[in-house]
Amino acid sequence: MTQAEKSIQERADSIRDVIRYIGRFNNAIVVIYIDDRIIDSPMFTSHIHDIGLIKQSGLKVLLVPGAHKRIDGILSKNSIEWTSCNGSRITSPQAMELIKTAAFEVANNVMTSLAGEHITAVIGNWVRARGKGVINGIDFGTAGEIDKIDDLSLKTVLEDGFIPIFPCIGWSLNGKPYNISSMQLATQLAVHLKADKLFFLVPDGEVTEKNFKLPEGIGLSPEGHVPALNIEEAEEFISVNEDEEKLKASDKKIVFEKENALRKNIISILKLSKEACKKGVARAHILNGSVDGTLPCEIFSNLGSGTMVYSSDYGKIRAMRREDISQVLSIIRPFVLDGILLPRTEEQLEASYSDYIVFEIDGAVRACSALHIYDRTQAEIAAVAVDKTFAHIGIGPKMIAYLIEKAKTINLESIFILTTQTADWFESQGFKADSVDSLPEKRRKMWNEKRGSKVFRLFL
Repeated sequence: MTQAEKSIQERADSIRDVIRYIGRFNNAIVVIYIDDRIIDSPMFTSHIHDIGLIKQSGLKVLLVPGAHKRIDGILSKNSIEWTSCNGSRITSPQAMELIKTAAFEVANNVMTSLAGEHITAVIGNWVRARGKGVINGIDFGTAGEIDKIDDLSLKTVLEDGFIPIFPCIGWSLNGKPYNISSMQLATQLAVHLKADKLFFLVPDGEVTEKNFKLPEGIGLSPEGHVPALNIEEAEEFISVNEDEEKLKASDKKIVFEKENALRKNIISILKLSKEACKKGVARAHILNGSVDGTLPCEIFSNLGSGTMVYSSDYGKIRAMRREDISQVLSIIRPFVLDGILLPRTEEQLEASYSDYIVFEIDGAVRACSALHIYDRTQAEIAAVAVDKTFAHIGIGPKMIAYLIEKAKTINLESIFILTTQTADWFESQGFKADSVDSLPEKRRKMWNEKRGSKVFRLFL
């Protein structure tokens, strides 16, 4: 394959991804929280443009703009003190008018920016709230929590093609306003509407190996960030990093204030994401709002640009089907050209597809492998191939582990592989070097001395 052909194929794959996702998420409900530091940044105009494109692609968008920075500023300007507890701002009743002013200023800025993209947005009072009251002796004052969401009115707004905007304010039955955490509002809104996606667009919103301790087995993108976590992995990630924070505190290690605040904010968002997915939201995403194009990249590509927490079938292993043959041949082809795998024909795959498994991500096959059984005691793992775009997120080990368990369920004694260039990788999975003479007779006859593949075996 020439460089020009490779370039065309890569571009075609990207376009195919976009087309597939547009179809998949048509009429999907998307809730987007935007930190007001992003709203005040030069990047905001680009994000608004992308939100407009997302809306035009057939998705139903709801926006929850944060107002933390703006509220801080207006309270400080008026010499009003406040404290924070468990993510809630605690102030005196006299501060509520100023908080409302700041919240609606931010919401109006967002609405005006959307109008610049010829998109009509509506700011409404769809949230009924109640005061948090006194908890463990702490009076939360003007801080509130969601009591009810007017989903009937919301559905009308969405069906009319508008984008609803939610200031961080809710009203009680008698019209008393309460200040609500914007992140919690976005989370509860997504849960209430059973949203397909919940986005947290925040400054420096990156989950990377540089800033966090990663549990074993967590895959990474080529850029070093965590692209996806299922609910169980998210729970482990949170636990490991909260333990790390406690250890640092006990050892009195120096942690820069900005870095520590960033870590705590990301952990808080991960907790909200996990909560949302447990309660019915398909996927929650943490995005770095300082990066241009992060929203469409996350929606319309498989690996995306941020970190996704999910509870649905984002990535799964399944049996290969006949209709997968063309995709499997496409995945195998680069490895054949590099001399890592032997070529397979469409006819060969047609005859043996029942031996294969594939790894599917959002409806597209991204990896494959086969378990060829030769007798009642042993089998061969073959044709292990992972789309190079996804090679860093741990798909290969998952497929090997799956086939090992499959071999155990049918009471095989061992499995073997033949390889020319990937011996180190299979040794890392527990395989040990073995001789060609150990192969079953049928497989030994197919061994090519000129190719010189080495044998590795795992006893079960």
